[in-house]
Amino acid sequence: MSSYPKFAVIGHPNKGKSSIVASLALDDTIAISDTPGTTTKYRSFPLVVDGKVLYELFDTPGFQRARKIMRWLKSAGDLSATQKVQRLREFVREYENDPRFNDDIELLKPILDGAGILYIVDASKPYGSEYEIQMEILSYTGMPSMAILNHIGDDDYSDEWKSVLHHYFKMVRTYNPMSATIQEHISILESIAQLREEWTPSIKESIEAFREYHKSNIQKSSDAIISYIKDSLGFVLEVKSGDISKDDAIIKYQDELRDKERELYKKLEDIWQHRHLKKSSSMLEFEEMDLFSTKSISLFGLTQKDIILMGMGSGAITGASIDMISVGHTLLLGGVVGAIVGGVGAYLGFDKVANTKVLGSKISQEYIHVGPMTNKNFPYIILGRAIFYALTLRDLSHAKRDIIEIDINESFTKKWLNDDNKKIFEKYHQLLRKGKNIPIEIEEEYLESISKILTDT
Repeated sequence: MSSYPKFAVIGHPNKGKSSIVASLALDDTIAISDTPGTTTKYRSFPLVVDGKVLYELFDTPGFQRARKIMRWLKSAGDLSATQKVQRLREFVREYENDPRFNDDIELLKPILDGAGILYIVDASKPYGSEYEIQMEILSYTGMPSMAILNHIGDDDYSDEWKSVLHHYFKMVRTYNPMSATIQEHISILESIAQLREEWTPSIKESIEAFREYHKSNIQKSSDAIISYIKDSLGFVLEVKSGDISKDDAIIKYQDELRDKERELYKKLEDIWQHRHLKKSSSMLEFEEMDLFSTKSISLFGLTQKDIILMGMGSGAITGASIDMISVGHTLLLGGVVGAIVGGVGAYLGFDKVANTKVLGSKISQEYIHVGPMTNKNFPYIILGRAIFYALTLRDLSHAKRDIIEIDINESFTKKWLNDDNKKIFEKYHQLLRKGKNIPIEIEEEYLESISKILTDT
């Protein structure tokens, strides 16, 4: 017998059973559909953290012929509690190969094998007498059980449901799998721990492991973000001047930075186990807010006041640099040609090209160097976008199956970019811009700030 608890998620068709399993198991592979009968066989979905199973959930079909089953069970007359369980086993044995009762038997099997019961109802719909028959059948199993109120629609019939559910279940809890936070997830586990004394130590261990898992994901996300920041700010594109124009080199440079951002997002999706997201084509651009767009800069970057306070001169607010460097020469004949993603005035824009000068030997092969990015606003833009996406994944339910929409407003930057963080971030960004080695204590301070934002925001 396994040392971890098992639970069968039971209910009427289309009441959110699969969504709750996906949410509690952190599994976005579970099939979820509005079409009745999507689940026809019970399936196991363990929650595994660091190679250890914390608990196992069974996604089951919905009840189909509860009234007929109840009539069969009661045809044996009055039964003791022990006899009721035996009677239910007899029903499963007798009708196991009868297609009429396939769904009902599939949902009963894991319970009769020792799984606890999580009974799901849609509290946005009124209570109906047919549900009471299901509850009575489940009572024959004698297994510890808890009812969960899901709200699929906007209406609320919770009080009506609770007045009935408390007659059949030890506990009744509300849980919305589409919007549940980590604390709500843990709260459900704490309730489950009270269903059976033997489960308490294992569930408590699961809760602690789940908290550690969440903290670990925050740390992994922070590490991924800081690596991305260093890689993007230090990136230099080198192309032969004869193969591409300067304008095309700028476009290619920007595309490379967009690709780096997409690579980060993929890493973050893996960390948070969101590997099957349905995203619109503009998902990575935050509803068409391209990395270099004015809107993106206004939402994620520094304010004009911030930039002025940092003492940015007209030359300091230029973007990346194009160098025409002579191959084989050691006198830096190429040098800096000028800003290529500048024209931001004191605040916005990476779309204008600053004046450039072509320097270098006319004899040697010339190369266009684009980068590294020296715009003081740029690190905050890519950092803000990275943090926002990590927070989105942190709070995203694994039950989501529709196209993910991004919801952001201008208050977001105020939540994470406070004065203390600005000082820490600017110290780090300044060293990156100068190409200097970053002391361990400054890198740790930067990393700790990101972790705190991902934990508290």
